[in-house]
Amino acid sequence: MKLQKKDFIEIEFTGKVKGGEVFDSTLKEELEKLNLGHDQPLRAKPFIFCIGQEMFLNSLDDFLIEKEIGKDYEIELEPEKAFGKRIPSLIQRIPIRIFREKEVNPVQGAIFNFDGKIGKILTVSGGRVMVDFNNFLAGKIVVYKIKILRKVTDLNEKIKALNEFFFRREFKFEVKDKKLIIEADKSLVKFVEMFKDKFKDILRMDLEVKESKNKKIEVKEEKKSA
Repeated sequence: MKLQKKDFIEIEFTGKVKGGEVFDSTLKEELEKLNLGHDQPLRAKPFIFCIGQEMFLNSLDDFLIEKEIGKDYEIELEPEKAFGKRIPSLIQRIPIRIFREKEVNPVQGAIFNFDGKIGKILTVSGGRVMVDFNNFLAGKIVVYKIKILRKVTDLNEKIKALNEFFFRREFKFEVKDKKLIIEADKSLVKFVEMFKDKFKDILRMDLEVKESKNKKIEVKEEKKSA
């Protein structure tokens, strides 16, 4: 059976820079290399996603269409088809006082989050810091090895995969007729509702988001009579 757009599949994969190091993988032995020196290593597990829904690189989505379950594949991607070319304008000078105001010591090679943009410090000279906001894989040829394990047909499994991908968490949910009902904390209800069109497009189901009814149970101690 050949794969088509909007099929859910489970895969194992490893991505590496051509002639260089691994940068992403679902395999334990590869992730252990990435997590040397980390206290909490990444959890190795197969990846479930929907083809053609921007849950994987677009080039890999296109590549997987018409491929067969149970087979291993390898694909080499030029920068334009992977993480893009390096953009010189994304290398910027930032006054060192900005770091000092935040009580941060800028060191060459360090990576910081600048208001949602990830930047790597290239050099520190005098009162200026050169920061590179390009994706660290920009301009590089990458190679992916992919094993297609199976096609996912169970609806609950599909919903769990979407919740994990979009929200990075599990939600209690139920399916009634053609409606998916998700329970979320009050602070997340509006956020989850933003994905109604996405769920409708992928699952052909209307999404309803309800506030979770889980409440802390208060235990009151009975007063003892003297």
